[in-house]
Amino acid sequence: MSNCDFQKKIGYMFNDEELLRKALTHSSYTKEKKSHAGDNNERLEFLGDAFFNAIIGEELFRRANRLEEGQLTKFRARLVCEKSLAYHGRQIEIGKHIRLGKGEEFIGGRNRDSMIADTLEAVIGAVFLDGGYEAARSVVLRIFESRVGDVIGGKLDSDYKTELQEMLQAKGEMKISYLVEREEGPDHDKTFFVNLFCNGVLTGKGRGKSKKEAEQNAAKEALERGEGG
Repeated sequence: MSNCDFQKKIGYMFNDEELLRKALTHSSYTKEKKSHAGDNNERLEFLGDAFFNAIIGEELFRRANRLEEGQLTKFRARLVCEKSLAYHGRQIEIGKHIRLGKGEEFIGGRNRDSMIADTLEAVIGAVFLDGGYEAARSVVLRIFESRVGDVIGGKLDSDYKTELQEMLQAKGEMKISYLVEREEGPDHDKTFFVNLFCNGVLTGKGRGKSKKEAEQNAAKEALERGEGG
């Protein structure tokens, strides 16, 4: 696939294709070629990250006008995370265009979530420099429209366990465990009650029609109580 095909996929044709080339160039490539550090996409990634957050924040503000700040923040976090960026980066086949050093290529860097996510942010930054805010906004919404709609419509299941784990691990090593306290009801209609412990301290309780649902609800309670903050 050529860069022209890629530009068609994102719905934007660059005036300065050098910006796109730089956005698709990983630092491992410039190091291997002994090129100037400014020829890789790290600075564009920094810029793209800022505008991506702003564009998604603006779109949520416009479309989810009944939501409070806390819920808007959670929705934005689900849209701008690495997992979300990597998913949509694969949808537009951005990995095929990344210029990598041989070492990074050998270890499978082209397929890593972080590589794909960072490159997509760099492309967003490049679009902004080439065409301005409205051009960048158009590209972001073209790529992420379905996910924005799903998040606002509540169609994506929340993964409270992962959210809590990531939050706690950012604070340092933390042992998290989920233990079934009891089960109620007949085999065909059981309700599970689960306790969540962090470093041996009871942090949340949850109930559900499956152990998985009960664990998710325990993590949700811990997050809502601020135990993960």
